[in-house]
Amino acid sequence: MRILITGITGFAGSHLADFILSKTGNEVYGVARTRSKLENIEHLLQKVRLVECNLLDPFAVRKVIEEIKPHRIFHLAAQSFVPLSWQAPQETLINNIMGELNLLEAVRLLDYQVKIQVACSSEEYGRVYPEEIPINENNPFRPMSPYGVSKVAQDLLGYQYYITYGIHIIRTRAFNHTGPRHGEKFVTSNFCKQVVEIEKGLWKSPVLKVGNLNSVRDFTDVRDTVRGYWLALEYGVPGEDYVIASAQPYKIKELLNLIISISGCRVTIKEDKGRMRPSDVPVLVGDYSKFKKQTGWEPEIPLEKTIKDLLDYWRKKIRSRQYVN
Repeated sequence: MRILITGITGFAGSHLADFILSKTGNEVYGVARTRSKLENIEHLLQKVRLVECNLLDPFAVRKVIEEIKPHRIFHLAAQSFVPLSWQAPQETLINNIMGELNLLEAVRLLDYQVKIQVACSSEEYGRVYPEEIPINENNPFRPMSPYGVSKVAQDLLGYQYYITYGIHIIRTRAFNHTGPRHGEKFVTSNFCKQVVEIEKGLWKSPVLKVGNLNSVRDFTDVRDTVRGYWLALEYGVPGEDYVIASAQPYKIKELLNLIISISGCRVTIKEDKGRMRPSDVPVLVGDYSKFKKQTGWEPEIPLEKTIKDLLDYWRKKIRSRQYVN
């Protein structure tokens, strides 16, 4: 099959490409912008075909679809950092909504038969009440960030194009996922990076800076999450939405303690007001039973292994750095 991944140079996109290439007989194409960093897919550059395309350019998107004629499209491209969405709400909304709209319009105008997975987010649910935990597909949307709003729009666009035009679209709502290659802005990866820098004596004092440690999340290994993306198009019902989550709640403080425990590093924890969000979703824990019933998916990689692999990723990444902050 010819498979197109938007956002292939990103965290989840690179792992999805790894997973698909582990299956024989597939050609993987990836959409990348001119300024995209290729660090996450350096090991794949001889195995995938990168296509330069700005998803905000409808003519460029249509040309890509017309030339590749993909059998499957995994739409992962997005501005995905929640704090940045408060700083740049307009950019977040335009990138996330218009990029998907241009993709769906290209498929519609070309009248092309293709299966599409739209990567949505648990941030769509936003404010959730105690009696609604764990969260399933029927929970109301109450987004608390511009990013969450943009993902609601992506989600509903996918539904609308299925209902109106019959395009084979499946929406997956992934809860927090992490692992090697996760950007340092994201909480799990940021904690691991700081711990490794302290391990290596790169700081004058072993102080680890944190934001809100009271939020509750569930965490899935990214390699399990992208396997879910694949199964969504293998066995999912067109037009449906599916939660992909671990269903295991962790306070961010518990997550931090686990990272420190696995590292064995002694640190001092200090709250950093600059890491606090204007509003924070208190609890996001998902119920993946609908997805499991339809596809057989369930998480396989324990959080301890995910954290160990992420710590090793940062150890390897900064091994050669010699500086003191």
